[in-house]
Amino acid sequence: MTETARRPVVDFDHNSDEHSADPAGSYQALRETTPVAWSEAHGGYWVLSDYKAVFEAARDDVTFSSERNTSGGEGLSVVIPKTPAPFHIPIEIDPPEFRKWRKIINPITAPAAVERMERMVKHYVTAFIDDVIEVGAADITSVIGVPAIVTVDWLGLPIAHWKTYASAFHALLIAVPGTDEFDQAVKVDLPHLEKVTRRVIADRRAEPTNDIISYLVRQKVDDRPVTDDEVFAMVDLLLSGGVGTTASLVSNTVVWLYQHPEVRSELQADPSLLDKAIEEFLRYFSPTQALARTVTEDTEKLGCPMHKGDRVLLSWASANRDPNQFENPDEIDIHRWPNRHTAFGIGMHRCAGSNLGRAMAKELLGQILTRLPDYEVDLDALKPYPHQGTNTGYVSIPVTFTPGPRILPSAAPDSTPSY
Repeated sequence: MTETARRPVVDFDHNSDEHSADPAGSYQALRETTPVAWSEAHGGYWVLSDYKAVFEAARDDVTFSSERNTSGGEGLSVVIPKTPAPFHIPIEIDPPEFRKWRKIINPITAPAAVERMERMVKHYVTAFIDDVIEVGAADITSVIGVPAIVTVDWLGLPIAHWKTYASAFHALLIAVPGTDEFDQAVKVDLPHLEKVTRRVIADRRAEPTNDIISYLVRQKVDDRPVTDDEVFAMVDLLLSGGVGTTASLVSNTVVWLYQHPEVRSELQADPSLLDKAIEEFLRYFSPTQALARTVTEDTEKLGCPMHKGDRVLLSWASANRDPNQFENPDEIDIHRWPNRHTAFGIGMHRCAGSNLGRAMAKELLGQILTRLPDYEVDLDALKPYPHQGTNTGYVSIPVTFTPGPRILPSAAPDSTPSY
């Protein structure tokens, strides 16, 4: 550690291979010594790693802004370094304007709305497990692709494109910049998908149907209709959130439960424990590890001077392992309650899709535990995400299990059910 105008300075980069090898340990080292610290990586940014600092900053939208800006380069404002993504509504808007847009999003992500989607979620989980259950072996990440197809279908986008949506949005967060996978997503797939999405938005504007895009094109802000650009900005955010976070949570959990058979057996014996267990898995794995803010005025945190324009990383994952907030934070306790984790963020910008994420995780884990009860993971063949600065998880989880029966009639998993 050295002393400069930004102090303390630490050797830290949440995008590095070293961090990806042990994200929890990397954050623990910061939290225990320098809970507010400056990293010179990516042009420089502050890292907040204890619960108190993260909690306070996340609730101070005046000082720690989420709005898109030019500080730290061009692109998505809530990640470091910024990625070349379209403008997102409402995550890149601050109060008071934020509230106008969140009022549009809230009705389609509220608990009552999610309850109406349960049949869709159950159908796809059942179909995806049906696709592998008779074989007795699979890469379980194929089943964990359910959140992507649910999000695409729910929004009203073409089901035929769901795998491309899934791979492109996933690569933007987990692939290493400069690799073929990242470049394919940024330069080829995402521009193509933007054209597809915008075409659907225009079609729904002309002829609305019973889907989320049709709902969005009918909304108003400040007594005027929302524009197609604004609808795209909301849809693109919903896609980004729907594709990655739940898959990250479930992939981590499936592996951990195999490694802890006593907890797996407990959940299988009493499925009512799953709700609290999911909250603990959210805390422990923190699917979205951290998001960024930008300092709007000179301020100070724990004696550290922050200047206007400084970039700041708020680590939800590290806050969720703070022993000052959680007893035995590095252990999973599926009975932990209350569980005031930060996995969905804190404050005004808390994730709007949290209810849908929980519902999909519960159905996925519930069916995996009941229909593939004796699954075994080939731990030597696991392939973790190459980049774990934003999401953690696995791109491949080979499993074997006792074959079982299908539930649905034979059909492709991406066939659209009738609702």
